[in-house]
This record gives sequence, C-alpha cells and structure tokens, in this order.
Amino acid sequence: MLYLSNADVDALLDMKACIESFELAYRAAFEGTAVNGRRSDMITATQREDGGVYSLKMVGGIVPASGIGAVRINSDILSFPSAGGRTRKVKVPAAPGDRWVGLILLFSTVTGEPLAILPDGVLQRMRVGASSGLALRHMARGDASRLAILGSGWQAHAQAMAAAAVRPLSEIRIFSPNPDNARAFAAALEGRLNIPARAFVAPEEAVRTADIVLCATNSLQAVFQASWVEPGMHIGSIRDGEIAPEALLKAGRIIVHDPGNMGSDHLVVAKGLTHKEGSKQINSDPRLAKIAAAPSLAELVAGAASGRQSADEITCFLNFHGLGYQFAAAGAVLLDRARQAGLGHRLPSEWFTQDVHS
Repeated sequence: MLYLSNADVDALLDMKACIESFELAYRAAFEGTAVNGRRSDMITATQREDGGVYSLKMVGGIVPASGIGAVRINSDILSFPSAGGRTRKVKVPAAPGDRWVGLILLFSTVTGEPLAILPDGVLQRMRVGASSGLALRHMARGDASRLAILGSGWQAHAQAMAAAAVRPLSEIRIFSPNPDNARAFAAALEGRLNIPARAFVAPEEAVRTADIVLCATNSLQAVFQASWVEPGMHIGSIRDGEIAPEALLKAGRIIVHDPGNMGSDHLVVAKGLTHKEGSKQINSDPRLAKIAAAPSLAELVAGAASGRQSADEITCFLNFHGLGYQFAAAGAVLLDRARQAGLGHRLPSEWFTQDVHS
C-alpha cells in the first residue's frame, strides 16, 4: 500500500500520458468493459456561522484492463459568495491548517487489496484537463493554434496543458475578472509551456479570432456569450452554465461527457436546505433538451459518434461531471510510475485489510 502526495503525483504524471490512458479507458467504457459508478453528492447544513453547507461527494469506477478500481471521496465546506452580480462556488479550506479534504483510493481487481491512497488535488486537475484534451484531439481543427482561456485558477492550468499536448499552440490568451491573477497565470503558462501567453482586460477581446476557447471557472453564471462565437471555433466548458444557452445553440456539433451524468440526480439535499447548484441549466432550459442526450465522449473516442466535419463547423465539449473510471485509468499510470521511481511512502497492507467479512 502506497501513500502518494500531491507533489509525487505532479512529478510522476504528465498530461500526454494521462490523455493516452483516457483514450484506452473511454474505448473500454464504450465497449462496456470499463464501468463507472454513479456520482453521489450529499448536501446538508453545517454548524458553521458563515452560511456554508457541508458536502460529502463520492464516485468510483473500474478499468479491468489496467487492473485498477478507484474511489474518490471529497469532504467539503462549500460557500457561494457573490460580487459584481456573479455568484461563485468556493470550497472553504476549513480543515486544520487551512486545508481541503479529497482522497483517492486505488484497489487491485485481482486481489481486492488497496494499492494506494492519495490526495485528489493534482490528479483531479489532470483528469479534467485530460478529458478536455481528448475531446480537443477529436474535435478541434488540426491547425488550431490560438487558445483562449476564461479563468485563471487551479483548473485553468490543466486546460492549457491539455490543449498544448494535442495541438500546435502559437499563443495563449487569458481573461480573469482579477487582472493580477490573469497576468500571473499568463506568466506561469509561458514559463511552463514555452508558448507566448498574455492577459486581456475583456473576455470578448481574449476570445476574438481564437481557434479554441476553454472555460475553466467557478462561476455559476455564463462567462462565454453567443456574440463571441466564430466559425471554426472549438468551445469547452468544465461546469454547467459557463456557456450561455444561445452560444450552445450555435454549435453544430456537441459532445457531452456522459448523458447519464448531466443532470442533478446525483444530488441528495437535506430537507429544508436550498442548494444553489440544485438546478442545472442543461435540464432547466427547454431549448437545451436535446443536448442532454448528445453523444458521449466515449462514443466519440470509439468512433461511434462523429467529430468535426468541416473547418468552419463550431464544435463544443461539455466536460461535466467527472467519471469514476478516469481515476482508475490515470491511477494505473501513476501507480506504475511510482513503483518504478520508488516514490511514495509504504504503509502496511494489514492496516487496510481484515480477517473477517460482512
């Protein structure tokens, strides 16, 4: 049994390897050999006085070809601050030491034993980015080189890394409501990816003439508008509602992460509590009814659904919500590399197994 830190994950797992592992896993999912456990988000009140709620989130999946089953668990305090007419979802670092709680466990499909435990932060970011990168591989124009990112936070970094892994980027444009964050993010990307990057003061300027536009925010309102859509664009989103409905309706081809994972049935909200994410745009706006049943990323990867059909076609990938077998696929690569590199702290397997059963 290995304990791996976020630093270990960052050192061992690169975006290209993550995307390749997903290519195989999504094909297996289409064939029905890799399976996804449905996500569950339980939301209750908390005794905190800042208006937050408590969320216990779980999802799991299995990729038999990799010999790995995975479970991801998050224990979060959620807050929903508003500023400038926009509401954001913010996870509060409420654990001792101002920290967050997210765990991934990897299990053997041969013996059932636990193989690794690790925090979910870096792997979660990588799996979101790799999903977008996989969709980009099949949907963006082959010569797409101008990337615009709306957002400058933790997830935005992985979106840029994924795009750079599958397309020959010549420039990256950044918009964030916080100009200082946008400039710092642009500098960090330029240093890491060796691709020119710069911050913009207006989102419409950042996306103008972009070949790829990726939304990576924690906003609960639309950050990409219909008037910004241009022929040949590929548009991506990691959160329901980031793209205005009118913009979605302009897309000629939309791929969703998984049709069975687009609604709100994963939410279990305590009686008397109003949860701000309880209503999903994709299901509450009748104009978007067909999108919820659009082809999945697994169908696209397996060739059962078509990708881009022309240079001028507008394509869109809705990268929500996460799927459990992503953690199994990336976790298999991570575990193999950790063993080869001798990284991680070994823990006695007896701590996590037992000599009785239910």
